[in-house]
Amino acid sequence: MAAICCSQLNLTTATTTTTTFVSSPKPHTNLRFNPSTFALPSSSSYSKSSAAAEPQPLFSSVRTFAPATVANLGPGFDFLGCAVDGIGDYVNLQIDPNVHPGEVSISHISGAGSKLSKNPLWNCAGIAAIAVMKMLSIRSVGLSLSLEKGLPLGSGLGSSAASAAAAAVAVNELFGSPLSKSDLVIAGLESESKVSGYHADNIAPSIMGGFILIRSYDPLELMPLKFPSENDLFFVLVNPEFEAPTKKMRAALPTEITMSHHVWNSSQAGALVASVLQGDLIGFGKALSSDKIVEPRRAPLIPGMDAVKKAAISAGAFGCTISGAGPTAVAVTDSEEKGRVIGERMVEAFMKEGNLKALTMVKQLDRVGARLVSSVPI
Repeated sequence: MAAICCSQLNLTTATTTTTTFVSSPKPHTNLRFNPSTFALPSSSSYSKSSAAAEPQPLFSSVRTFAPATVANLGPGFDFLGCAVDGIGDYVNLQIDPNVHPGEVSISHISGAGSKLSKNPLWNCAGIAAIAVMKMLSIRSVGLSLSLEKGLPLGSGLGSSAASAAAAAVAVNELFGSPLSKSDLVIAGLESESKVSGYHADNIAPSIMGGFILIRSYDPLELMPLKFPSENDLFFVLVNPEFEAPTKKMRAALPTEITMSHHVWNSSQAGALVASVLQGDLIGFGKALSSDKIVEPRRAPLIPGMDAVKKAAISAGAFGCTISGAGPTAVAVTDSEEKGRVIGERMVEAFMKEGNLKALTMVKQLDRVGARLVSSVPI
């Protein structure tokens, strides 16, 4: 399994003045949200002393948004990801007297999520909402949730993570935001572990925004990587009409790798992190395109992917790879105009070599992460 491949790579990457959030879930297991036992960051507003007191809702309803994400970023399998502005999922959450106190129901799912279950125990948003309610010991009110899917399923854009992130933030906001973003990542991981595996490279950037390095999974340590605000960065996202389920794409990965590939990917991941911190798009694109472990196994499963990558580079992209598990291809450039041209060439390549129709978008880095959009006070 992919998890075996990942666990063999004990990568430590140098960073600058990044902030580390620490908690203590065990990897590859279901998390138990008992506020008296699991550790949280010292900076967190959520503590053992406050866990016993159930917070009162400040709003009767809230609306939240969580952005799409690009996971892996080439050589950073399961430990690097970033948030993408302008596309994602919305959650509307309200106090509902018809729902049993301490529980959440899913009233409606719209957009690209028509296939999703409304059972909160089998829905990404529902699982994350329940996890936050348990963290806050919510027992006095029931909640009703509606989900607006702006992201297609199985697209490689963090669809499940966006739903989980929007729901986790919605519950937290409804009760006055007692939890930190790092706390909410734990709740989101409860959802991700049940749906697509225990990996934080989608849920962490969707909640926190920007670039995130997962330094460790046991304990969970997250390092935000600040890309210079004065530098332009555009992602060209090309999504073909082809579904690539995460579990299937993970099953294609090797269980063992050579030492030479380990050294190569480690050096490329280090170069990618350094390029992000320096705002070096040329270096970033070069590292993004240089994965020798995951992409070579997944690209053949996406019709036309190799040709799409070549088309992007030929059109002027700094780099190109598979977004997450795919099938979306992501390229990077420094202007929206260039991005549109690159995207057109990538769409053409998908049709010519893969016989797949595709849509292209040019988006910037989302530096904020999941957030409150609107609210109605009680």
